[in-house]
Amino acid sequence: MILKGTSGAGKTTFVKTIGLFRDGVVTESIAGHLNVGEELQKLQPSDAPRVIILEGREALGEVAAPALEGILHSVNSFIRSRAGRLTLVIWPVNTPELASILTRIADSIGAESLFGPDEAVHIFLGPPKEEFISIAERTIGTLNEGASLSALGISHDQAVELVTPSPTIGSFLSHVRKRLLENIALVNGLMPKESLRLWTVVLAGNDPEGAVEAVTRGGHALADIDRMMTATGANIVAELKKTPDRIGILSTVLDARVLYLDTVTALAVARQYGDADLKELMRAKGMSTSSDASAATRLRDSGLGQLLQGGTLGTGKRGPKTGPDTKAAFNNLAQIARTNDIALNRAIGAGLADAGLIERAETERMLGTEFKYKSDLYCERSGLQPVRLEMMWRARAGRADISNYVLGKLAKYGRAMGLL
Repeated sequence: MILKGTSGAGKTTFVKTIGLFRDGVVTESIAGHLNVGEELQKLQPSDAPRVIILEGREALGEVAAPALEGILHSVNSFIRSRAGRLTLVIWPVNTPELASILTRIADSIGAESLFGPDEAVHIFLGPPKEEFISIAERTIGTLNEGASLSALGISHDQAVELVTPSPTIGSFLSHVRKRLLENIALVNGLMPKESLRLWTVVLAGNDPEGAVEAVTRGGHALADIDRMMTATGANIVAELKKTPDRIGILSTVLDARVLYLDTVTALAVARQYGDADLKELMRAKGMSTSSDASAATRLRDSGLGQLLQGGTLGTGKRGPKTGPDTKAAFNNLAQIARTNDIALNRAIGAGLADAGLIERAETERMLGTEFKYKSDLYCERSGLQPVRLEMMWRARAGRADISNYVLGKLAKYGRAMGLL
């Protein structure tokens, strides 16, 4: 079969995915630099329907004219053999010139023996333009842990604009890639010398692990901006919707992540690494300030610890439900955080350093020039880029609370960089 279509229409992709839509069909390829005759001779008989696609030969410039007849003779011999009995050989082409030459050569060999009684050339138009955006969304999501076009800084209206000059899905994806690179260049151009990474750590008395998972995607706990924008009706959403393309690409370039740190670990860290000021505040609330040697191990085993080391979140297992005493103790920490979160954040930084997860931590690190903003924790890592941690201390937190907090932080970072 000669499969003719414009470059970028998706001919090869279509053929390679036939097995997804027709049970039992196997697809194999013969690359452009290989000898077709030799490769066909290597094939064994197949008990199931098989498709062979001749790649890299779509235009005359990709294959020498004298070689065309030899290739068609090899294909003719193969399909008449036992090995080729259940095999369809497909030759994708881009130009009418090549399709015409192949048809003429096939006529001299015996057109029906090669193509059957139907048309020799089959036209492939590719998907209609109305499906370009949905195809791009699914493609990007599959390759990027569920990311959307908006996460690449491309709003729906902008995507519609890119469809207009794109004759094929391949052309549309090329335009998307070009716009993505432009967006990344824009944000990087506004970046300070430091390579910014914004990670939010959620510490709440109700241990909202499920709520965090609901607004993140993938093993890197990446912030899912689309979900966050629908999870909260706070004023920040209306503000950010004015520039949806910029908040999405900002989240991507800043490597925005959302992590959960359990209450038991938070309490252990406060007891083990809290300074004199923090422990005085804890004693004033009747809390234990005895050292807890498990703190470093708990930090290393946490999702935050795994990601700080450059890894991904494991499947893990949930620990026992938090008891009333632990909840009461953590609620005291949350109350302390309302007036002195710096002391708590300093303890977290000291714990991360002692656990070997970072080199050093600095509280209240400044960001920006005209619009200035202080990050809760600036963490330097050995051999890895530094990370700015924003510590969300709450008595309780749900999806809306987390979304509102993260979107607010992104907006502040965006303003400090001059992007928003």
